[in-house]
Amino acid sequence: MSMHRSGPSADRRAERPGEPSGPPLEHGDGFWRIRSDGAARAVLHRRSPTAQAGFAAEMIPSRFLRSHPILLSDGERHDAQRRAVGSLLAPGTIDAGHQDMLERTVERQLQEALDQTGGIDPLRAEIALDEVALLISVEVTRRIVGLTHAPLPEMAARLERFMDQPPMDLTRPRWGRTRRQWAQAAVNGLGPLAAFWHHDVRPALRARRAERRDDLISQLLDQGCSAADVLVECVTYATAGMITTREFMVVSAWHVLERPALAARMRLGSREERFAILREIIRLEPVVGHLLRRARAEVALPASGDSADAAQAGCPAATAQAGELLDLCIRDTNTDPAVYGQDADCLRPSRDLPRGISPAGLSFGAGPHRCPGEHLALAETDALLRALLRRSPVLVSPPDVDWEDLAAGYVLRGMRVELSR
Repeated sequence: MSMHRSGPSADRRAERPGEPSGPPLEHGDGFWRIRSDGAARAVLHRRSPTAQAGFAAEMIPSRFLRSHPILLSDGERHDAQRRAVGSLLAPGTIDAGHQDMLERTVERQLQEALDQTGGIDPLRAEIALDEVALLISVEVTRRIVGLTHAPLPEMAARLERFMDQPPMDLTRPRWGRTRRQWAQAAVNGLGPLAAFWHHDVRPALRARRAERRDDLISQLLDQGCSAADVLVECVTYATAGMITTREFMVVSAWHVLERPALAARMRLGSREERFAILREIIRLEPVVGHLLRRARAEVALPASGDSADAAQAGCPAATAQAGELLDLCIRDTNTDPAVYGQDADCLRPSRDLPRGISPAGLSFGAGPHRCPGEHLALAETDALLRALLRRSPVLVSPPDVDWEDLAAGYVLRGMRVELSR
């Protein structure tokens, strides 16, 4: 029996056509689809039984790496990497060290977009919001990572090409791809990756080897990482910190500009209230729709509504076997009525939640692999929305919604917003 609606959700904008609904735990040939918040948390909070399988992680040739990237590592090594990254992405560090840079970047990119529009109206102009959001997210994140040598638009274009991949489904043999699609994936991935190395990563490595700075690449070098290690980490942060934040910015603007009352709360509310709105938006619209783990041993899965502790205490609803793929369906877990109530598919900031449940749901993950960039993504999106609202925005056209499989999320393009110059 399905625990979720089969039709469009009440307030959700990004609905993937044909994505199956189903029971809280669904077993297929070599995989589990997990739609229960409790079962998904049980998987994410337990360390040893599972390994990263999303973001094409199982294709990364780790034997050539001196240090496993943060996306793949577990245990003490992972904890040490998280502590190092945490010092760069901690809320206090972002607010004290990067907030001014972040707001200047937003203002500059918006103004440049307005200046480039031309037009006959000296007071108003339209911009393509997804294009502006890409430049903002790339500029902010690359400064924190240390990839500042190449021109911004060229680097952003390389990252976009890298994400242009054929469809894939890890539950099917050969990921559901034909030979032609695999060949296309190699062309689409290796070309931009080589260009990313040549134009962005290698110059940054040379500069940081000569002189360390307060950025991620300097930290990686201090940890003894090789050039290949640094490249993989930079690709990880490029896709996670730049590309997905772009989608979060656009979907948040879409919700806010369609709702005058919500726009007023974003314009006049405290930072705490604004962040609560943004966390509710990303709970409803998770940018990464599926988190994938590979079972390395038996994994106990609790029933819907049960806690992870119930499964570990010896009363699981099911048990995944070693080698099986665990597909955590985040769009479903984030609207699990057992946790978020019967109106879980409605946008209602500051809803009452059980203890230990994030207002963002599992959109930033949970447990040891929880996304360290949550606060940065919220701060960037908040800065963009406030800058838009200061310019009397009018939504001219909503974005077209498409889907990609590498990050298992939506792609929003073509959103046009009219602003005062």
